[in-house]
Amino acid sequence: MTSNAPVNLLDLRPQYEALAEELEAAALRVLRSQRFVLGDEGKALEREVAELAGVEHGIGCASGSDALLLALRAMDVDSSQVVVTTPQSFFATAGAAARLGVAVDFVDVEAGTMNLDPAALRTYLEGCTRDGEGRLVAPRSGKRVTTVISVDLFGRPCRYEELEALATEYDLHLIEDAAQSIGAGIGDRRCGAFGRVACFSFYPTKNLGGAGDGGMLTTADGGLAKRLRSLRVHGMGGTKRYYHAEIGWNSRLDELQAAYLRVKLPHLKGYNAARQAHAAAYDAAFADLEGLEPLATPAPGVDAIYHLYTLKVAKRDELREHLSAAGIGSGIYYPLPLHVQDCFESYGYREGDLPVAEQLSREVLSLPMYPELPVESRDRVVAAVRGFFA
Repeated sequence: MTSNAPVNLLDLRPQYEALAEELEAAALRVLRSQRFVLGDEGKALEREVAELAGVEHGIGCASGSDALLLALRAMDVDSSQVVVTTPQSFFATAGAAARLGVAVDFVDVEAGTMNLDPAALRTYLEGCTRDGEGRLVAPRSGKRVTTVISVDLFGRPCRYEELEALATEYDLHLIEDAAQSIGAGIGDRRCGAFGRVACFSFYPTKNLGGAGDGGMLTTADGGLAKRLRSLRVHGMGGTKRYYHAEIGWNSRLDELQAAYLRVKLPHLKGYNAARQAHAAAYDAAFADLEGLEPLATPAPGVDAIYHLYTLKVAKRDELREHLSAAGIGSGIYYPLPLHVQDCFESYGYREGDLPVAEQLSREVLSLPMYPELPVESRDRVVAAVRGFFA
Protein backbone atom coordinates (compact mmCIF):
# COMPACT_ATOMS: atom_id res chain seq x y z
CA MET A 1 0.00 0.00 0.00
CA THR A 2 1.33 3.42 -0.96
CA SER A 3 1.24 6.03 1.79
CA ASN A 4 -0.06 9.53 1.18
CA ALA A 5 1.82 10.94 4.18
CA PRO A 6 4.10 13.89 3.44
CA VAL A 7 7.68 13.15 2.47
CA ASN A 8 9.79 15.63 4.42
CA LEU A 9 13.06 17.06 3.20
CA LEU A 10 14.48 15.92 6.55
CA ASP A 11 13.00 14.00 9.47
CA LEU A 12 14.97 13.83 12.73
CA ARG A 13 12.52 11.62 14.59
CA PRO A 14 13.59 8.17 13.29
CA GLN A 15 17.17 8.72 14.39
CA TYR A 16 16.09 9.82 17.84
CA GLU A 17 13.65 6.92 18.21
CA ALA A 18 16.34 4.37 17.31
CA LEU A 19 18.70 5.76 19.96
CA ALA A 20 16.20 7.17 22.46
CA GLU A 21 17.26 5.03 25.41
CA GLU A 22 20.98 5.81 24.94
CA LEU A 23 20.39 9.50 24.28
CA GLU A 24 18.21 9.93 27.34
CA ALA A 25 20.69 8.01 29.46
CA ALA A 26 23.49 10.30 28.25
CA ALA A 27 21.49 13.39 29.16
CA LEU A 28 20.70 11.95 32.58
CA ARG A 29 24.37 11.15 33.12
CA VAL A 30 25.26 14.81 32.57
CA LEU A 31 22.43 16.04 34.78
CA ARG A 32 23.53 13.78 37.60
CA SER A 33 27.15 14.89 37.24
CA GLN A 34 26.15 18.57 37.52
CA ARG A 35 29.12 19.33 35.25
CA PHE A 36 27.76 21.26 32.27
CA VAL A 37 30.71 23.03 30.64
CA LEU A 38 34.23 21.88 29.70
CA GLY A 39 33.86 18.51 31.39
CA ASP A 40 34.68 14.91 30.54
CA GLU A 41 32.01 14.53 27.84
CA GLY A 42 33.34 17.48 25.87
CA LYS A 43 36.95 16.37 26.22
CA ALA A 44 36.06 12.88 25.05
CA LEU A 45 34.16 14.19 22.03
CA GLU A 46 37.12 16.43 21.13
CA ARG A 47 39.39 13.38 21.11
CA GLU A 48 36.93 11.29 19.11
CA VAL A 49 36.29 13.90 16.41
CA ALA A 50 40.02 14.65 16.11
CA GLU A 51 40.65 10.93 15.69
CA LEU A 52 37.96 10.73 13.02
CA ALA A 53 39.59 13.63 11.15
CA GLY A 54 43.05 12.14 11.56
CA VAL A 55 44.56 15.08 13.43
CA GLU A 56 45.80 15.57 16.99
CA HIS A 57 43.55 18.33 18.30
CA GLY A 58 39.82 18.94 18.60
CA ILE A 59 38.46 22.10 20.21
CA GLY A 60 34.74 22.24 20.99
CA CYS A 61 32.86 25.50 20.69
CA ALA A 62 29.32 26.84 20.70
CA SER A 63 28.51 26.59 16.97
CA GLY A 64 29.95 26.12 13.52
CA SER A 65 29.67 29.88 13.01
CA ASP A 66 31.78 30.49 16.11
CA ALA A 67 34.30 27.91 14.89
CA LEU A 68 34.93 30.04 11.79
CA LEU A 69 35.19 33.20 13.88
CA LEU A 70 37.63 31.61 16.31
CA ALA A 71 39.76 30.18 13.50
CA LEU A 72 40.18 33.58 11.88
CA ARG A 73 40.95 35.29 15.18
CA ALA A 74 43.44 32.62 16.22
CA MET A 75 45.40 33.24 13.02
CA ASP A 76 45.36 37.01 13.57
CA VAL A 77 43.23 37.77 10.53
CA ASP A 78 42.17 41.40 10.99
CA SER A 79 40.75 44.44 9.22
CA SER A 80 43.99 45.06 7.32
CA GLN A 81 43.50 41.78 5.46
CA VAL A 82 41.28 40.02 2.92
CA VAL A 83 39.65 36.61 3.15
CA VAL A 84 38.84 34.87 -0.14
CA THR A 85 35.96 32.42 -0.23
CA THR A 86 33.04 30.99 -2.19
CA PRO A 87 29.76 32.82 -2.83
CA GLN A 88 27.89 29.50 -2.74
CA SER A 89 27.59 28.74 0.97
CA PHE A 90 25.66 29.45 4.13
CA PHE A 91 26.03 33.04 5.37
CA ALA A 92 28.40 32.18 8.23
CA THR A 93 31.34 31.42 5.91
CA ALA A 94 31.71 35.06 4.88
CA GLY A 95 29.85 36.44 7.89
CA ALA A 96 32.58 35.34 10.29
CA ALA A 97 35.14 37.45 8.45
CA ALA A 98 32.77 40.40 8.21
CA ARG A 99 32.11 40.30 11.96
CA LEU A 100 35.85 40.82 12.49
CA GLY A 101 35.87 43.76 10.08
CA VAL A 102 37.79 41.73 7.52
CA ALA A 103 37.18 42.39 3.81
CA VAL A 104 35.89 39.44 1.76
CA ASP A 105 36.60 38.70 -1.89
CA PHE A 106 34.53 36.02 -3.60
CA VAL A 107 35.72 33.54 -6.24
CA ASP A 108 33.37 31.61 -8.49
CA VAL A 109 32.52 27.93 -8.11
CA GLU A 110 32.60 24.81 -10.27
CA ALA A 111 29.28 24.10 -12.00
CA GLY A 112 29.55 20.35 -11.42
CA THR A 113 30.30 20.41 -7.69
CA MET A 114 29.33 23.94 -6.55
CA ASN A 115 32.61 24.02 -4.61
CA LEU A 116 35.27 26.73 -4.81
CA ASP A 117 36.94 26.52 -8.23
CA PRO A 118 40.75 26.20 -7.90
CA ALA A 119 41.20 27.60 -11.42
CA ALA A 120 39.14 30.68 -10.56
CA LEU A 121 41.13 31.09 -7.35
CA ARG A 122 44.40 30.96 -9.27
CA THR A 123 43.11 33.60 -11.70
CA TYR A 124 42.16 35.80 -8.75
CA LEU A 125 45.57 35.37 -7.10
CA GLU A 126 47.40 36.07 -10.35
CA GLY A 127 45.43 39.32 -10.59
CA CYS A 128 46.70 40.53 -7.23
CA THR A 129 49.71 42.82 -6.87
CA ARG A 130 52.58 42.86 -4.37
CA ASP A 131 53.39 45.57 -1.87
CA GLY A 132 56.87 46.85 -1.02
CA GLU A 133 57.42 43.89 1.28
CA GLY A 134 56.32 41.38 -1.36
CA ARG A 135 52.98 40.66 0.28
CA LEU A 136 49.93 39.84 -1.82
CA VAL A 137 47.49 42.76 -2.23
CA ALA A 138 43.85 42.50 -3.33
CA PRO A 139 42.89 44.53 -6.42
CA ARG A 140 39.50 45.65 -5.02
CA SER A 141 40.43 46.86 -1.56
CA GLY A 142 44.20 47.26 -1.62
CA LYS A 143 44.40 45.10 1.52
CA ARG A 144 46.64 42.09 2.09
CA VAL A 145 45.31 38.71 0.95
CA THR A 146 46.12 36.22 3.69
CA THR A 147 43.39 33.60 3.95
CA VAL A 148 41.19 31.28 1.89
CA ILE A 149 38.09 29.59 3.32
CA SER A 150 36.98 26.54 1.35
CA VAL A 151 33.55 24.95 1.87
CA ASP A 152 32.83 21.23 1.45
CA LEU A 153 29.36 21.96 0.15
CA PHE A 154 26.66 19.30 0.63
CA GLY A 155 29.26 16.89 2.06
CA ARG A 156 31.60 16.80 -0.95
CA PRO A 157 35.28 17.63 -0.29
CA CYS A 158 36.84 20.38 -2.34
CA ARG A 159 39.77 19.72 -4.67
CA TYR A 160 42.29 20.00 -1.86
CA GLU A 161 45.37 18.88 -3.71
CA GLU A 162 45.05 22.03 -5.82
CA LEU A 163 43.81 24.33 -3.05
CA GLU A 164 46.59 23.31 -0.66
CA ALA A 165 49.17 23.78 -3.43
CA LEU A 166 47.86 27.30 -4.09
CA ALA A 167 47.92 28.10 -0.37
CA THR A 168 51.56 27.02 -0.21
CA GLU A 169 52.54 28.85 -3.40
CA TYR A 170 50.99 32.14 -2.27
CA ASP A 171 51.69 31.76 1.47
CA LEU A 172 48.02 31.75 2.50
CA HIS A 173 46.14 30.32 5.44
CA LEU A 174 43.64 27.69 4.29
CA ILE A 175 40.61 27.17 6.53
CA GLU A 176 38.32 24.23 5.77
CA ASP A 177 34.64 24.92 6.39
CA ALA A 178 33.65 21.30 6.99
CA ALA A 179 30.25 22.10 8.51
CA GLN A 180 28.52 19.77 6.03
CA SER A 181 31.20 17.13 5.53
CA ILE A 182 31.97 15.23 8.74
CA GLY A 183 33.10 11.74 7.73
CA ALA A 184 33.77 12.65 4.09
CA GLY A 185 37.27 12.51 2.65
CA ILE A 186 39.69 12.06 -0.22
CA GLY A 187 41.65 8.84 -0.27
CA ASP A 188 43.05 8.24 3.20
CA ARG A 189 42.48 11.84 4.37
CA ARG A 190 39.25 12.84 6.11
CA CYS A 191 37.56 16.20 6.12
CA GLY A 192 38.83 18.07 9.14
CA ALA A 193 42.44 17.48 8.14
CA PHE A 194 42.72 19.81 5.15
CA GLY A 195 44.30 23.23 5.46
CA ARG A 196 45.59 24.60 8.74
CA VAL A 197 42.33 24.30 10.66
CA ALA A 198 38.85 22.93 9.96
CA CYS A 199 35.46 23.98 11.30
CA PHE A 200 32.52 21.65 12.00
CA SER A 201 28.90 22.31 12.88
CA PHE A 202 26.68 20.04 14.97
CA TYR A 203 23.45 21.87 14.19
CA PRO A 204 20.57 19.34 14.39
CA THR A 205 20.19 19.04 10.60
CA LYS A 206 23.83 18.08 10.01
CA ASN A 207 24.98 14.50 9.35
CA LEU A 208 26.12 14.43 12.97
CA GLY A 209 23.49 16.62 14.59
CA GLY A 210 23.05 17.58 18.21
CA ALA A 211 20.05 18.73 20.24
CA GLY A 212 20.88 22.38 19.58
CA ASP A 213 23.87 24.41 18.47
CA GLY A 214 27.41 23.14 18.74
CA GLY A 215 30.70 23.23 16.85
CA MET A 216 34.25 21.91 16.73
CA LEU A 217 37.61 22.91 15.30
CA THR A 218 40.26 20.36 14.33
CA THR A 219 43.92 21.01 13.66
CA ALA A 220 47.33 19.36 13.66
CA ASP A 221 48.90 22.59 14.96
CA GLY A 222 49.40 22.38 18.72
CA GLY A 223 50.10 26.10 19.13
CA LEU A 224 46.96 27.02 17.23
CA ALA A 225 44.90 24.57 19.30
CA LYS A 226 46.17 26.12 22.52
CA ARG A 227 45.17 29.58 21.38
CA LEU A 228 41.75 28.40 20.24
CA ARG A 229 41.11 26.89 23.67
CA SER A 230 42.01 30.23 25.22
CA LEU A 231 39.90 32.32 22.85
CA ARG A 232 36.76 30.26 23.51
CA VAL A 233 36.91 31.21 27.21
CA HIS A 234 37.34 34.99 26.92
CA GLY A 235 41.07 34.75 26.20
CA MET A 236 41.78 33.17 29.58
CA GLY A 237 44.73 31.22 28.28
CA GLY A 238 46.76 30.55 31.39
CA THR A 239 46.22 28.28 34.35
CA LYS A 240 44.83 31.07 36.54
CA ARG A 241 41.14 31.90 36.37
CA TYR A 242 40.20 35.53 35.63
CA TYR A 243 43.60 36.35 34.12
CA HIS A 244 43.13 37.20 30.44
CA ALA A 245 45.91 37.22 27.86
CA GLU A 246 43.65 38.70 25.17
CA ILE A 247 40.01 39.45 24.40
CA GLY A 248 38.16 36.31 23.40
CA TRP A 249 34.60 34.98 23.36
CA ASN A 250 32.30 32.83 25.41
CA SER A 251 32.02 29.93 22.98
CA ARG A 252 32.01 26.54 24.64
CA LEU A 253 30.40 23.25 23.66
CA ASP A 254 28.22 22.26 26.59
CA GLU A 255 28.30 18.81 28.16
CA LEU A 256 24.72 17.90 27.23
CA GLN A 257 25.47 18.45 23.54
CA ALA A 258 28.74 16.54 23.77
CA ALA A 259 27.10 13.57 25.47
CA TYR A 260 24.30 13.53 22.90
CA LEU A 261 26.77 13.66 20.00
CA ARG A 262 28.93 10.89 21.48
CA VAL A 263 25.95 8.53 21.33
CA LYS A 264 25.48 9.27 17.64
CA LEU A 265 29.12 9.40 16.56
CA PRO A 266 29.66 5.59 16.37
CA HIS A 267 26.72 5.43 13.96
CA LEU A 268 27.98 8.20 11.66
CA LYS A 269 29.63 5.85 9.16
CA GLY A 270 26.38 3.94 8.77
CA TYR A 271 24.36 7.15 8.47
CA ASN A 272 26.65 8.40 5.71
CA ALA A 273 26.53 5.06 3.89
CA ALA A 274 22.73 5.21 3.90
CA ARG A 275 22.86 8.71 2.43
CA GLN A 276 25.23 7.49 -0.28
CA ALA A 277 22.82 4.66 -1.14
CA HIS A 278 19.93 7.11 -1.46
CA ALA A 279 22.03 9.39 -3.65
CA ALA A 280 23.05 6.51 -5.92
CA ALA A 281 19.39 5.53 -6.32
CA TYR A 282 18.41 9.10 -7.17
CA ASP A 283 21.28 9.41 -9.67
CA ALA A 284 20.25 6.22 -11.45
CA ALA A 285 16.57 7.21 -11.53
CA PHE A 286 17.24 10.63 -13.07
CA ALA A 287 20.08 9.76 -15.46
CA ASP A 288 17.89 9.88 -18.60
CA LEU A 289 15.93 13.04 -17.85
CA GLU A 290 16.55 16.13 -19.95
CA GLY A 291 16.25 19.44 -18.13
CA LEU A 292 17.51 17.97 -14.87
CA GLU A 293 21.13 17.36 -13.89
CA PRO A 294 22.43 15.88 -10.62
CA LEU A 295 25.71 17.26 -9.39
CA ALA A 296 28.74 15.54 -10.85
CA THR A 297 29.55 12.02 -9.71
CA PRO A 298 32.38 12.24 -7.16
CA ALA A 299 35.80 11.61 -8.69
CA PRO A 300 37.56 8.33 -7.88
CA GLY A 301 38.82 8.39 -4.30
CA VAL A 302 36.43 11.16 -3.25
CA ASP A 303 34.12 10.03 -0.46
CA ALA A 304 31.10 12.37 -0.51
CA ILE A 305 28.54 11.99 2.26
CA TYR A 306 25.51 13.84 0.82
CA HIS A 307 24.48 16.21 3.54
CA LEU A 308 22.03 17.29 0.84
CA TYR A 309 21.09 15.71 -2.48
CA THR A 310 21.03 18.57 -4.94
CA LEU A 311 19.99 18.84 -8.58
CA LYS A 312 20.27 21.54 -11.21
CA VAL A 313 16.87 22.08 -12.85
CA ALA A 314 16.10 24.66 -15.52
CA LYS A 315 12.43 24.79 -14.41
CA ARG A 316 13.34 24.68 -10.73
CA ASP A 317 10.44 26.69 -9.34
CA GLU A 318 7.86 24.81 -11.38
CA LEU A 319 9.27 21.45 -10.25
CA ARG A 320 9.24 22.60 -6.65
CA GLU A 321 5.57 23.56 -6.89
CA HIS A 322 4.84 20.17 -8.47
CA LEU A 323 6.57 18.36 -5.61
CA SER A 324 4.81 20.46 -2.99
CA ALA A 325 1.43 19.61 -4.52
CA ALA A 326 2.38 15.93 -4.17
CA GLY A 327 3.26 16.37 -0.48
CA ILE A 328 7.01 16.18 -1.06
CA GLY A 329 9.43 18.57 0.61
CA SER A 330 12.37 20.23 -1.12
CA GLY A 331 14.84 23.02 -0.41
CA ILE A 332 16.88 25.67 -2.20
CA TYR A 333 20.50 25.93 -1.05
CA TYR A 334 21.12 28.76 -1.73
CA PRO A 335 18.67 31.17 -3.41
CA LEU A 336 21.00 34.19 -3.48
CA PRO A 337 24.80 34.00 -3.67
CA LEU A 338 26.70 35.74 -0.90
CA HIS A 339 28.40 38.31 -3.13
CA VAL A 340 25.05 39.94 -4.00
CA GLN A 341 23.52 39.81 -0.53
CA ASP A 342 22.49 43.27 0.72
CA CYS A 343 24.71 43.00 3.81
CA PHE A 344 27.82 42.61 1.63
CA GLU A 345 27.01 45.48 -0.73
CA SER A 346 30.06 47.42 0.46
CA TYR A 347 32.36 44.81 -1.13
CA GLY A 348 31.33 46.16 -4.53
CA TYR A 349 30.07 43.05 -6.30
CA ARG A 350 27.28 43.19 -8.84
CA GLU A 351 25.06 40.69 -10.61
CA GLY A 352 27.11 39.14 -13.41
CA ASP A 353 30.45 39.18 -11.56
CA LEU A 354 30.32 35.47 -10.64
CA PRO A 355 28.12 33.91 -13.32
CA VAL A 356 28.40 30.25 -12.33
CA ALA A 357 27.20 30.82 -8.77
CA GLU A 358 24.47 33.14 -10.00
CA GLN A 359 23.18 30.59 -12.51
CA LEU A 360 23.24 27.85 -9.89
CA SER A 361 21.19 29.94 -7.48
CA ARG A 362 18.40 29.96 -10.10
CA GLU A 363 18.56 26.20 -10.71
CA VAL A 364 19.48 24.30 -7.53
CA LEU A 365 16.91 22.13 -5.79
CA SER A 366 17.52 19.66 -2.95
CA LEU A 367 15.36 16.56 -2.54
CA PRO A 368 14.51 14.58 0.62
CA MET A 369 17.71 13.13 2.08
CA TYR A 370 18.32 11.58 5.48
CA PRO A 371 19.65 8.14 6.47
CA GLU A 372 16.30 6.70 7.55
CA LEU A 373 14.39 7.90 4.46
CA PRO A 374 12.08 4.97 3.64
CA VAL A 375 12.61 3.42 0.21
CA GLU A 376 8.89 3.82 -0.42
CA SER A 377 9.17 7.55 0.24
CA ARG A 378 12.23 7.82 -1.97
CA ASP A 379 10.32 6.03 -4.73
CA ARG A 380 7.50 8.56 -4.39
CA VAL A 381 10.02 11.36 -4.85
CA VAL A 382 11.43 9.69 -7.95
CA ALA A 383 7.95 9.09 -9.41
CA ALA A 384 6.93 12.70 -8.79
CA VAL A 385 10.10 14.10 -10.39
CA ARG A 386 9.81 11.80 -13.39
CA GLY A 387 6.12 12.64 -13.67
CA PHE A 388 6.98 16.32 -13.97
CA PHE A 389 9.23 15.62 -16.97
CA ALA A 390 6.89 13.11 -18.63
